[in-house]
Amino acid sequence: MRRSGVRFPLAPLVHAGPGFYSPGLASLYGWVKLPSRCQHSEKQQRSSPVANSLGAQKIRRAVLIVALLNLAYFFVEFFGALAIGSASLFADSADFLEDTAINLLVFFAVAWPAARRRTAGSVLAALILIPAIAAIVTVVAKIMNPVAPSPQGLTGIALGALVVNVICAVLLMQLRDEGSSLATGAWLAARNDALANLLIIAAGLLTFVWETAWFDIVVGAIIAVINLSAAKEVWEASREEHDSVEEAFADMDED
Repeated sequence: MRRSGVRFPLAPLVHAGPGFYSPGLASLYGWVKLPSRCQHSEKQQRSSPVANSLGAQKIRRAVLIVALLNLAYFFVEFFGALAIGSASLFADSADFLEDTAINLLVFFAVAWPAARRRTAGSVLAALILIPAIAAIVTVVAKIMNPVAPSPQGLTGIALGALVVNVICAVLLMQLRDEGSSLATGAWLAARNDALANLLIIAAGLLTFVWETAWFDIVVGAIIAVINLSAAKEVWEASREEHDSVEEAFADMDED
């Protein structure tokens, strides 16, 4: 086994107490390398239970705030999309719901056993699937009736989404002392979410110049297709996160 680090198929990993690591935000970030400084032995982790407890509390507090921010702006985008008839905002609202689900999964993973985390992941996956499918339906409906959305509303709501994503990234970056993989994951998430927001902003600005629905339709289709995989990823994250941790520590024991 390499001494330089361990690669988990679910990342970044969030410390959840003595002798246990809980992968979080997995579906958003993909493969992230766990630094060697996080490869403590169980004895070393148990030597400082107070520090471990404080670290877990700090992580839970941060991801809960991030989850609530994402949930709040999900409703803003969802109802805003309905109000102005925007396919891209409707599709992007699914991304906010996905971020909410993943951060809640991290929050509960600190205290819940693996069986309950898997159940929660299944429920969250189903929850994400609803707006993702609805986004596809909205895109198809817009193609059948291509009415341009309000460019002011489209641009303004997308700018708000960008601000929320930046705030969430900053909150998660404050956890960099708890493990650099989490900080890396935060920036990767901010990059991906900001890209979708910038695409919507671009669609809104172009709609100012050319009053057509096709900018909104194209961006909405791109985001919707990407978000269709979100439910599957959350499902897999809830199923694999316990097994991946156990396998990693088994490899370390064998070494």
